Amino acid sequence: MAKRLVFFLFICLSFGASQSIPFDTFPRLKSFKNGEWFQLRLHYGWFNASYASFSLTRDTLGDIPVFHAKGFGETTGLARWFFKVEDYYESYFDENTGAPYKFIRNINEGDYTKNIEIDFDHTRKTAKVLDKKKKETKQFVIQPNVHDLVSCFYYLRNFYPEEGMEVNESFDINMFFDNENYVFKLKYLGKEMVNSKFGDIQCLKFRPLVQSGRVFKEQESVTLWISDDKNRLPIRLQADILIGSIKADLENFKNLNHPFEINVK
Repeated sequence: MAKRLVFFLFICLSFGASQSIPFDTFPRLKSFKNGEWFQLRLHYGWFNASYASFSLTRDTLGDIPVFHAKGFGETTGLARWFFKVEDYYESYFDENTGAPYKFIRNINEGDYTKNIEIDFDHTRKTAKVLDKKKKETKQFVIQPNVHDLVSCFYYLRNFYPEEGMEVNESFDINMFFDNENYVFKLKYLGKEMVNSKFGDIQCLKFRPLVQSGRVFKEQESVTLWISDDKNRLPIRLQADILIGSIKADLENFKNLNHPFEINVK
């Protein structure tokens, strides 16, 4: 299970019941733009475990203008000798609403592999899942305003009320993953200055609610820091797991849509 944390530490799942966030209640996506790219470094103490990179380009799916997001995670250095991970994720989502149309997951984690494609039909509220490894297709009912694992992240970067949020206020969003409907829940903890390799960065601090017992110590074991600027870029993620603590830090970036605000001493 530990070797699957390359992406799941960054985009953490929660399970429960709640109301979904309608696509049409949000303004046009503006926290990111065509050509954006950033990279996270995952490390366990001094041990450099893996990297995860995310890129974004404008594309079309059929005749629909979309953003095409790609995520790639891999173990590196000494960690690669113990467990080799090469995970690819892709999402095609609507330029204006962020609604996902297609999701691709192709992962190779030693003896665990998966290669699936999901096509979303929001009108019929269905998801068609093609399992390329098993050569079978299944159809599932989805919740209103559902997201995939990747589109959820980009959508949440634009979900933040202009008047701000109260400390300990939470919100959630419907997600479809691994043939099931879930709910992603995120609690706002306030603002905090984070010291990064680029300098001190003012951040919004959140706590995703995650499953406890299998990997994480408790339900609130993950903390996420997002830049308090118009980019809403992930700066740091820390997770307390059963075998210690793992951190992911922003390592590199380019082609941001807005100036990256850094406090230089």
